[in-house]
Amino acid sequence: MEFLKPLPPDQDPHTRRALLREALAYIQGFTGRIVVIKYGGAAMVQDEFKKTFSDDVTLLKSLGMRPVIVHGGGPEVSRVAKTHGLVPRFVDGLRVTDIEDLKISEMVLSGAVNKEIVSGLNTAGALAVGISGKDGRMIEAKKLEHTTHDLGYVGEIKRVNPDLILALLDKGYIPVISPIGSGDDHQTYNINADTAASHIAAALRAQKVIFLTDVKGIMMEKQVISQLSGSEAKGLIESGVIQGGMKPKVEGMLNALEAGVESAHIISGMDHHALISELFTNRGTGTMIIRD
Repeated sequence: MEFLKPLPPDQDPHTRRALLREALAYIQGFTGRIVVIKYGGAAMVQDEFKKTFSDDVTLLKSLGMRPVIVHGGGPEVSRVAKTHGLVPRFVDGLRVTDIEDLKISEMVLSGAVNKEIVSGLNTAGALAVGISGKDGRMIEAKKLEHTTHDLGYVGEIKRVNPDLILALLDKGYIPVISPIGSGDDHQTYNINADTAASHIAAALRAQKVIFLTDVKGIMMEKQVISQLSGSEAKGLIESGVIQGGMKPKVEGMLNALEAGVESAHIISGMDHHALISELFTNRGTGTMIIRD
């Protein structure tokens, strides 16, 4: 983050100018542009990373960007569920959600977790507003049909209506969105947060969608791949290099790119100021996928 701080007086002047030019070029290109940030993982749990996230997002806003936050909160949902005697169950990374699980998921995600993020951003100097995918019929969903299991009230997104998000952005607010949707029958659905972030980015035609995770990026031979084209990412899925929990993230990123998002990123939320480094330096910190 040295390009955003006063540089040490003993630093080479050419290096200082290069760093400032590098940051300025990115800042100018991002002014007024929408970036969707999926906030999840350990960065949501540990206080030092929560503060870093709030500070960094507030900085993005002050530099003229228009951030939109879509958050998870699975660990907190599981913790509260256990206090109610419920045992969390997962199939292919998706939470099996019966009616009691659904009530807890909505209470935790749209309530405690959402408002904690909003509070952190407001304390950092931003103006954040917490909403759920049910507000303004933002996320319209239907029951997700799994090939082998009944997942209960897990939703598949049919459509994202971005009007409420755009209205908040136009008024200078940072929308903070919990991944809860509703169906034509007014049924509430629990939506995978990665999927929600990708669909929201696509509906907004965001410049970027960024996933804060517990890993540094897409790995191959124990090294972070800094940049991939969409076709290269598809090839890594087909070859099995991208698998497990990373696979649905990358598939969502590819869908967002196909819908018009310019680039998609995976970074570690446990690296201090990784969000700033990824956006405003040439090297970045994680993996960027771009359209072919």
